[in-house]
Amino acid sequence: MANGSDPSIGFGKSLLIGLAAGCFGGLVGLGGGVVMIPLMVGMAGLQQKQAHGTSLVALVFTGLVGAATYGMKGQVDLLGAGLLAVTATVTARFGARYAHVLPEWKLKRSFGAFLIVIALILLARPWLGGSGAHAPTWATAAVLLTTGLFTGFLSGMMGVGGGSIMVPAMVLLAGFPQILAQGSSLLAMVPAGAVGAYTHFRLGNVVRGLLPGLIPGILVGTLVGSTFALRLPELVLRLTFAAVLVWTGSKYLKARPPVPKGDATRR
Repeated sequence: MANGSDPSIGFGKSLLIGLAAGCFGGLVGLGGGVVMIPLMVGMAGLQQKQAHGTSLVALVFTGLVGAATYGMKGQVDLLGAGLLAVTATVTARFGARYAHVLPEWKLKRSFGAFLIVIALILLARPWLGGSGAHAPTWATAAVLLTTGLFTGFLSGMMGVGGGSIMVPAMVLLAGFPQILAQGSSLLAMVPAGAVGAYTHFRLGNVVRGLLPGLIPGILVGTLVGSTFALRLPELVLRLTFAAVLVWTGSKYLKARPPVPKGDATRR
């Protein structure tokens, strides 16, 4: 199934997965990977590492569109994004390789813990306040380079854009305004995500048959979700989505190692 088209996975199903992931991500301002990966495992029957690799390919395209949108509004710091990307592109391949060698159940547990952390960050978002301006100092550069190291590895391993970790670090540690941090992180994760996606592809973790539906689905879904987000109470959105993430993450945390055939027979 890897690196090829699975005839059991139709265009309609992959489009639906992309739409759902984009809508939920657009509603709360997160990348669609945290929704797309569980859906690909549950609805399309992908292995966990295949879902991570395939998700990362789709998210490169959403990052391009998102970065362009923020850039047209002047909300992208090119130097900041470049510093993030320098180290993130180095570690993204290692994250992808680490995900590839982890047993399926360990990767699922890791992803479950990651979802719960994202839920906590989502709940804490109202208390993340940017300074409104940031000075390009050596300390800021060090923060961005270090953040890139961590989020690049996380992106490659978890199959997500990494903005959910990158943006709080930029706001709290480097003094970026929230919107500028979001735009800059989107741009930074395009090259980093591409490196991670290519590594997953070389390892056989990308199901190409899903991409024709997945990519347009998540792009349209993000646009729809972002539009509705302006009309719905932010607190309700955050609480609902955080609850979904915690519920999904708790299910992943229950993943168990496979039972040896001899033990299964004795049972």
